[in-house]
Amino acid sequence: MVTNNLHGWTGKCLTVDLSKKVFKKTSLEREILLQYMGGRGLGVRLLWELVDPKTDPYTPENLLVLATGPLTATQIPTTGRISIIGKSPLTNGVFYSSCGGFFGVSLKQAGFDVLVIRGKSERPVYLYVDNDFVEIRDVSHLWGKTTKDTLKILEKDLGKDFEVVCIGPAGENLVRYACIACGPNNFAGRGGLGAVMGSKNLKAIAVRGTYKPKIAKEKSLNNLLEKCRIRIRWNPILDKALSYYGTSALVNLINEHRILPTKNFQQGWFEHAEKISGETLKETIFVEKRSCYNCPIACKRKTKVNDVMGEGPEFETIGSLGSMLLIDDIKTVAEINYLCNEFGLDTISTGGTIACAMELSEKGLLEEKINWGDVEKVKELVIKTVYKKGLGKLLAEGSRFLAKKYGCEEVSMQVKGLELPMYDPRGVLGQALAYATSNRGGCHLNAYMIGVEILGYPYLMDRFSPVNKPSIVVYMQNLAAAIDSMVLCKFLGFEFDEETFANFLSYVTGENFSQESVISIGERIWNLERLFNFKAGLNGKTDNLPKRFQIPLQKMLEEYYLVRKWTVDGFPTPDKLKSLGLPVK
Repeated sequence: MVTNNLHGWTGKCLTVDLSKKVFKKTSLEREILLQYMGGRGLGVRLLWELVDPKTDPYTPENLLVLATGPLTATQIPTTGRISIIGKSPLTNGVFYSSCGGFFGVSLKQAGFDVLVIRGKSERPVYLYVDNDFVEIRDVSHLWGKTTKDTLKILEKDLGKDFEVVCIGPAGENLVRYACIACGPNNFAGRGGLGAVMGSKNLKAIAVRGTYKPKIAKEKSLNNLLEKCRIRIRWNPILDKALSYYGTSALVNLINEHRILPTKNFQQGWFEHAEKISGETLKETIFVEKRSCYNCPIACKRKTKVNDVMGEGPEFETIGSLGSMLLIDDIKTVAEINYLCNEFGLDTISTGGTIACAMELSEKGLLEEKINWGDVEKVKELVIKTVYKKGLGKLLAEGSRFLAKKYGCEEVSMQVKGLELPMYDPRGVLGQALAYATSNRGGCHLNAYMIGVEILGYPYLMDRFSPVNKPSIVVYMQNLAAAIDSMVLCKFLGFEFDEETFANFLSYVTGENFSQESVISIGERIWNLERLFNFKAGLNGKTDNLPKRFQIPLQKMLEEYYLVRKWTVDGFPTPDKLKSLGLPVK
């Protein structure tokens, strides 16, 4: 029962210790909520407080944090998301994954801003949360089941009003890039947090709630939202491209700019891109649009191949399982995507690691022959990876480990261990810098420079020039951290900036948020993540890119560190840490 005077937040944290089979409900300090908001920020703060950065990600001491934000479950668009935070087994650093759907709504409606899971159960279990009632339940009968089957069985047992997150066999078997399914259509894909969940013998979390968050200034919020909905309808990316094609709308555009990763980034252009494009997806396998909680964009795509229904594939998946492997059939890409979703694998790292294996084979370094575009071999390797059979045992460790094993580290297309997403940095220098400096590794979501370098939102910059890119990357990284902590979908950033977000926060919480304070919160979160990573062993030397790209990064890095007020080695200065209220030592 929520009885405090907070608006937006519930002010409550649920901590579950699977080793001791106990749980406790505690209050969150108002000051911490104002400094970190929720979601990613709150999760990173808890990780910093409770986990030694040197901890092995698979030990019981690692946390799995699921956090909502102050805007979650309100009438603001895209506020059904959940942020999942922990130490990554793939990068060995701090990690956070934002997932769409409806789970965030249920957790907030159960009365909790954040769920913290620690320890390890002796046997497979799932966590049952029904408002105030919490129970750890045996789930041995579901261990080994796919995400699809797990969700169906739990829905049958519990009813449709519970929202569920779960892992598949990849998470159970500790594949380092196992994902977490957030319902049937959404996935917390990157960084291996599904493996962290599996290391705790936690198969699933089921949550139901009836609490409704309090809004401080509902009339002002509704007036603002009326204007925002009009702006969304007039935005060509949100209301046209993403709504009509989903993220797959990017395939042809990115290929035309010669930055669609092809043949493990050996090329930036795929001659058969049209065959795996959003237009072809729409004409051949599309069934219907799907949306997350209170989302007018509806970018999700229900598809069907050979009488099998599934979700996606998204743009990143099309590139990872298509052009990266020289597979030129959208139906085949969808089928491999379905496999990854059901077994609980991140599609980007799956494609990137198999592409790495293909290149090693091409170079004669791998005994097993794996030809580019060999569809059946790819499907076989996906399954072998899940169960760590044969070559799959090495693939399950990720491309960095695989390439190093065979003495050819340059064919692993990753940053800090995380396989790169589907934008070739040679043609977008701002995105190159964003990749190199990302706290979670090779990631486009920490600073989506494609907006200003390709799409022209909110303006267009010369994509081949390094001029002014460091300052823009810093701004976008700070803003992205704030958006992840509210918790909102980053697609809203194509239309709204920190002014609108500050108004959302002020009207919902009743607190005084400004444009400056939103960016400052994001900056605080970014720097705290940097502190965690440095203690975990990820320092300025890991702010780099694969040698294949031959991008002159040093000058941009130096300017980036200067803008951030960090040392030449990439560590936050004492003055910077003090100004953000962070520990100086």
